[in-house]
Order: sequence, then structure tokens, then C-alpha cells
Amino acid sequence: MSLIERAAARLSGVVPQEAGQAAHGTDAPAAAEHHTTIEKLADRRLDSPRIAGTPEMPALDPPPPHAEVVAAQQQTVRIHLDVLRARGMVVPDGTPTPVAQQFRVIKRPLLANAFGGAGKRTVPNGRRVMITSAFPGEGKSFCAINLAMSIAAERDHGVLLVDADVARPSIPRQLGIDADAGLMDWLLDGAPDLSQLVLGTNVDTLSILPAGRRNDQATELLASDGMSRLLDQLTQRYPDRIIICDAPPLLVTTEARVLASHMGQIVLVVEAGRTPREMVSQALSTIESCEVVGLVLNKAPNVETGGYYGGYGYGAA
Repeated sequence: MSLIERAAARLSGVVPQEAGQAAHGTDAPAAAEHHTTIEKLADRRLDSPRIAGTPEMPALDPPPPHAEVVAAQQQTVRIHLDVLRARGMVVPDGTPTPVAQQFRVIKRPLLANAFGGAGKRTVPNGRRVMITSAFPGEGKSFCAINLAMSIAAERDHGVLLVDADVARPSIPRQLGIDADAGLMDWLLDGAPDLSQLVLGTNVDTLSILPAGRRNDQATELLASDGMSRLLDQLTQRYPDRIIICDAPPLLVTTEARVLASHMGQIVLVVEAGRTPREMVSQALSTIESCEVVGLVLNKAPNVETGGYYGGYGYGAA
């Protein structure tokens, strides 16, 4: 049985999840109504989930020791953490909500693949993680934001959230921030200084690169050498950070397929009860060259599994 057939077959055994929808202009519903989990399709071990978090930092606190010197020059935006918390989303304060527990489970193998440790090997480009889906509206942006917030709670690592859904960006709106220039401006304007584009936030371990202005040549720009150079610069400039890219849906655009070629890990968000199995198989076939691919089943019924909120299905490809 092929990798794609195995991945599709696993969807018939629904694993409970906690999540909501925030992709493409739709506010996330109360997260307590749903469950989220991830199923790995690569032969990687999973560390047991643990409670981890750091207190929310005020915007004017000095940067942590690992921050870049240029951070002082960055524009800083304030994320409305209270609004996110009220919507049931993850905030990096260690509160053990069901959603927070789920994304702690999801982030562990991603961090292990990115940074190694405890005898685990790192995945090439493992610090570059793309979040996508087969179709719009499955909750990929919700998952990207929650995953970024969960990683921002880590003691040793940070996260750079990139809004790579350049046709329909939603990250700034979901976080309640204003953003103009970003990813596309870097590609269009001859690589300006990243300190002018990457936004610091009131969460010290979280930075944001907005999508920037729209352009009809988005696919060609994302496939260009410039995109490769940009990701190389981000990887070198933020050596302690995971780069989370919220990408367009795989089956309605070509941008995500192009972007996938630059990634080391991909998370495919699948809406429970909505996305046909054959469409999941088709979406997986567009990214099968990636070494590490995982599935997050989103908006499944809320059922506790294995002592945790939701669970983690492990399988070798």
C-alpha cells in the first residue's frame, strides 16, 4: 500500500481533535466544540506531551539573549492575547486548555525533527514547516496560529510566523494587528532589509512576516531564486526559531505546491466530515516528495483519548 493510500485509509479512524476555523476570513468558533490532532506519516518517534509554557511578556521588556541585534530596529505590534484567549485559542501563558494540550502534542515531533536532540537526527530544512490544506475553510490558519503560539511558549526556541497565503492573507486580521509590507515586497523590491519587514510582537519569542502586497505573478515569485534566498536568510538570521508558513490550499492554487519544495516538514489540515478521502489523497500526491508529512484532523467531535485531550496517531510510512 502506498504512502498516500495509507494516509487516506487512516482518516477512516477519526482521532478526536480540538480546533476551530480561522482560515480565509472566517472567525474561529469556540474551540471547546472541536478537537485537533496530528498523524505523522514519517518514521519519527513522539515525545510524551508535557505541560510547558512561558508567561506572557510585556511589549517593552528587553529582548531575550538569543534575539537578533536588529530586533531593536523592528516595528513591534501588539497581539490581542485576551481576544485570542476568549476565542479558545492558544496563548503562551501555560494555561492547560484542551486546545493548548492538543498543540503541545502536535509540536513535539516537529521540534524534534527541527532541532534533534536525545539521539534524534534533524530533518533537512526541518525548521521550515508549511501548514496547508486541500481546500479553503478547513482551518489551516487557525492551526498555524495556534501552533506558532504553542512553540512560542518553549523555553529554548522561538517561532517566526510567515503569512504565505499571499492571495488571501488572514494572519494579521486574526491576530488583530496592522501589517502592510511583507513577503511579496521582499521579492518584488529587490530584497530590502528584513528588519523592515519582520514584525516583533508583545510575545518576545514570536515574530511575524506578513504576506505584503498582492501580485499576479505570485506563483512565479514563490518559485524564484529570490524565495529560496529569502528562506535561507530567515533560517540563518533566526537560528533558534521554527519558521511556520501558512500556505494557500493545495488543490485550488499552485503557490503551495511551489512553496512545498522549500520546506522540510508539511502539516496538512483536513476538516473532519467534509473533505473527501480522494481529495486528501490528491492533495498528498502534490507534496509526496517532502520527507515529513503529517495530517491534522480538524473540527472532529470532542472526545478524550488516552488521558489527553485528543491523541496522536503514530505510524511508519
